[in-house]
Amino acid sequence: MVSETVKTIVVSGYYGFRNSGDEAVLQSILSALEEEGRAAGIVIKPVVLSINPEWTSRTYGVKAVHRMKLAEVRNAIKNSDGLISGGGSLLQDATGLGSIPYYLGILKLAQWMGKPTFIYAQGIGPVNRKLFRPFIASVFRRCEYISVRDSESAALLHSMGVARDGIAVVPDPVMGLALPEGEAAGAATGSEELPVVGVSVRFWNADRSELAKLAEGLASLCRRCAVHIRFLPFHVPGDDEASRFVIEQMGNVAEFGCAVSTAAETEHPYEMLREVSRCRLLIGMRLHSLIYAASQEVPLLGISYDPKIDHFLSRLASVPVGSSAELDPRIVASQAERLLGEGEAWRTTQASRIHELKREAREPAKRIVEFVRSRE
Repeated sequence: MVSETVKTIVVSGYYGFRNSGDEAVLQSILSALEEEGRAAGIVIKPVVLSINPEWTSRTYGVKAVHRMKLAEVRNAIKNSDGLISGGGSLLQDATGLGSIPYYLGILKLAQWMGKPTFIYAQGIGPVNRKLFRPFIASVFRRCEYISVRDSESAALLHSMGVARDGIAVVPDPVMGLALPEGEAAGAATGSEELPVVGVSVRFWNADRSELAKLAEGLASLCRRCAVHIRFLPFHVPGDDEASRFVIEQMGNVAEFGCAVSTAAETEHPYEMLREVSRCRLLIGMRLHSLIYAASQEVPLLGISYDPKIDHFLSRLASVPVGSSAELDPRIVASQAERLLGEGEAWRTTQASRIHELKREAREPAKRIVEFVRSRE
């Protein structure tokens, strides 16, 4: 009996915080590593660095250790065959000063131990504090493989001193996430009496002006056609509260024959992916709500609060319907009505782009598996 070759890979990212988008990134990476490992004839054993290792282990069926307990992290890396950093927007200083030192520190620890390190489809930046830039470049130059999710991230790394030919530009990993086998995503045409319009919102502007304008646009859509507005909170409790604000601002749309509901908090990324697959249209602020929609061939309208939204939409040869700074309710309503009526044409137009994005999203896992297999 031939024993299986097992390779242990530590996965570092914003995991265990139960943010649906980041958890989807993790599930996507785990699925891709498993499939590529199987194709290469080896078993990939992931160890996830998580803020809640018990929950992560239970949810994904993998080993997890606490990301803030240095001894556990060190031991996991020591006993591994390499470390993946990503995906998501890990190396940025817009949300605080702690992210860049933490994620670079994990990478550096692995490099000190002589372990190969891999950057998996990260979105780099913004990096507003110049003191971080040489440290990022120094660590990245020692990585065996670097992939980023947009050309702007590649350009930023190049400006820091990372060789451009050593940076692969790939889609966000979630583009490669599929529903479990046997679950068709055929609900995009609408299986309910009313067509479902999924809406993903978050707080951004201090005065909530963009949410108020979106509410006005949704109310206008309801006056034009009977739909079921289904709010999809990707990050609870924040997105749930933002959804309630929009619902209150919309007023009584039931008089126009419309329904409004909010999806319950989801435990696993597949649950939210199923929600999105049932939509006839998705209007989203959250990046991963738009990626979910594209992966399920659901027509989408993006509202940009961050360049990452624009970058993703550009891959679909599209632009945002508006931004947090400027959102016209009339345009939201008219574009939503148009896509509800032209869903099949949208899917036909986007089919080849979506197929290619899904294929490219698996490339980092393939390259990483090839590397660790070559070190047998």
